[in-house]
Amino acid sequence: MSVFTNPASGAREAADAYIAAVLELLGDRDPMEVLRATGPWLGSVVDGTDPSALRRLEAPGKWSVAHAIQHLADAEAVWAYRVRMVLAHDRAPLTGYDQDAFARAFHYEERDPRDALRVFQVMRDANLWLLERATPADMERVGVHAERGEERLPHMIALNAGHDLVHRRQIERIIAAVS
Repeated sequence: MSVFTNPASGAREAADAYIAAVLELLGDRDPMEVLRATGPWLGSVVDGTDPSALRRLEAPGKWSVAHAIQHLADAEAVWAYRVRMVLAHDRAPLTGYDQDAFARAFHYEERDPRDALRVFQVMRDANLWLLERATPADMERVGVHAERGEERLPHMIALNAGHDLVHRRQIERIIAAVS
């Protein structure tokens, strides 16, 4: 199993390895630039890929590109809540979630990837708007993640940017496998 999977059933045990791997993938890139670039990158994937290929599973039991884009949209909604909680509350509790449970419960296999992309982009734009206005004091704010412990806002930003890169790599791999 990939370190990037971070299943909810073992999240506490795998959290440190997941964080290290995601931040290593981000490297010295500017997290805000990565966050700004993901929506346009996803748009080029959707526009440049055969619509039927977007829905093909990488392998049995694996996701399609459409699944990955819907996951990014849902993850952005979760992140929107977390960012707002951290900005508005002292030491806000931040819950984790099981991405595979979301995929099953929210019928990822039925979602049009163009619709998922629109949802992602609206949420991402709203989140960037808030973060671009964050003050130095805002950047010192902390949330307490149920699986990962204390997280300052800059760390949350870096993790989300790294998360984007994880799924960009996944999407590239899926396209290569189904084309």
